[in-house]
Amino acid sequence: MSAAPTQPATVVTPETLLEHWQGHRRLTRRVIEAFPEDQLFTFSLGGMRPFGVMALEVLSTGAPTVRGLVTGEWISLTDRDPLPKAELLRRWDEATAEIDALWPQLTPAHFQQEYIAYGMYPGTGFNHLAYVIDNEIHHRGQGYVYLRALGIEPPVFYDRS
Repeated sequence: MSAAPTQPATVVTPETLLEHWQGHRRLTRRVIEAFPEDQLFTFSLGGMRPFGVMALEVLSTGAPTVRGLVTGEWISLTDRDPLPKAELLRRWDEATAEIDALWPQLTPAHFQQEYIAYGMYPGTGFNHLAYVIDNEIHHRGQGYVYLRALGIEPPVFYDRS
């Protein structure tokens, strides 16, 4: 006698994943806000890129990845030129709104479907989203190191409200 197939348990809902990610985005936004304007695109340590450049990289993958999953069009933002902090924050907020607007269009199938993101990165929709979130956390950690080196106390890492 064979056991009946079972459905896999849902561990995290799409809504829970979005809230988790948006919590990280809120915290990263506070790190951007904490940077002195004149250091955002100039200060670096150990050969790493300035934090403003890293923040632009995060912008170039977050909303564009969700858009790619929903529409099949994988268009990354390529503008990585320094911006005033207010403009970077404005673009950050626009991307956050775009993620919120597109997210309800993701179905469970989108998370399991295989994609070749940006024409070169294979993986499931979930793998692409996990990469985007992990990459943001990684770069925010670099931003924390920069802020401390500048004598600025960064936002507490656990407050994602």
